[in-house]
Amino acid sequence: MSVSCFLRFFIIPKNIFYMTLQSLKNRKATSLLTLLSIVISTLLLLSLEKVRISARHSFENTVSKVDLIVGSRTSPLQILLYSVFRMGEPTHNIHYKTYETLKQNPLIHFIIPISLGDSHKGFRVVGTNESYFEFYKFRGNQNLSFSQGQPFSELFEVVIGATVAEKLNYKMGDSITLSHGAGEISFQEHAQTPFKIIGILNKTFTPVDQSVHISLEAIEAIHEGWGDGGPPVHAISAQTLLDKKFKITQLTSLLIGLEHRTAVFKVKREIDDFEDEPLTAVLPGVVLTDLWRNLSFVENILKFMSTIVFISSLLTLTLVLLSSLNERRREMAILRSLGAQPFSIFQLLFLESTLLTGAGIIAGVLLNNLILFLIHPFIEKTFGLSLEFQFLSSMELQLLLWMFVFSLFTGIIPARSAFKKSIADGLTVRT
Repeated sequence: MSVSCFLRFFIIPKNIFYMTLQSLKNRKATSLLTLLSIVISTLLLLSLEKVRISARHSFENTVSKVDLIVGSRTSPLQILLYSVFRMGEPTHNIHYKTYETLKQNPLIHFIIPISLGDSHKGFRVVGTNESYFEFYKFRGNQNLSFSQGQPFSELFEVVIGATVAEKLNYKMGDSITLSHGAGEISFQEHAQTPFKIIGILNKTFTPVDQSVHISLEAIEAIHEGWGDGGPPVHAISAQTLLDKKFKITQLTSLLIGLEHRTAVFKVKREIDDFEDEPLTAVLPGVVLTDLWRNLSFVENILKFMSTIVFISSLLTLTLVLLSSLNERRREMAILRSLGAQPFSIFQLLFLESTLLTGAGIIAGVLLNNLILFLIHPFIEKTFGLSLEFQFLSSMELQLLLWMFVFSLFTGIIPARSAFKKSIADGLTVRT
């Protein structure tokens, strides 16, 4: 194609542009339906993309502001799973003395100790201390907060997550007992040491919601007298345990936040080379990203749905234009008989599809952002998806550009069909 032909294709005369607007105006119902289909397709495409990105970000921000997770020498993924997602079992514990040693490191801002191994009706029990409620953050920079109550301060006080409270219908002041082991069914109950619910956390849409939190001293207390063979022969009463001072000996993992993130690799190397016992320091952001890649089927399903929406919108546009073209045979023939060139008819129909697509995409983007602005608080509160309020991300802009480009090629199909039809074809009466 020569340069002149190329320019001729894209330079639309004013009269063609005016005729296109009049044609769309005269066919209001068909034009509005076509426009509506493109708006809905754009809205669905952008919504699916928002959900995909938000699901990924929510997953990667399950725990925030934690620079390192430390556990006994094992795979980084396993440490992340049991420390953050309460999944799996640690191979070994780490000494409490290690925690005390690392606390002296001036590069470390906070350390949250985690002790696992018990459960309550299928929900994991997490032994920790006050630093958990002070420094644990999720979804960027959000702190844990209480819907009712406060952190534990006494030995047999417990703080439960929102999901635990909802599913088991617990309320403040209720008494619960814990079970030995992490399974849903346990044959070894710590029945002699009931705990009083002193706090219920607000929903976070993270594993915190499904956790039961007690103090590190309480972990030691409920296992007082336990040996390798199991529980003591004679149960120790709760009152006896209240009068005893417990020495913490072991922990499962440590969540570490640094004074300056630039020191992360230096501290990681020091922990990995720790002389007193073999440790592994994990970069949670890196491992969470790798874990999401392993769960890529979720993202692929959303991508597939977006592709289906994209293809269906193009097919809808093509079918509507072809259908309207069959109804407009006589209109095209009259234009031809009045001197309109076949190429002008081609430009007319091509411009119609371009204007409809462009207007539909712009309206879809505006409607998507309006709906997002209105329902954002509800979605976050109900489903835990933190939808980023951004007019258009680079990926969304790329998707819309592809949609617009492909729609241009889609508009060529009916335009080419009209281009090839003769005047006689349009004036022939079909029965």
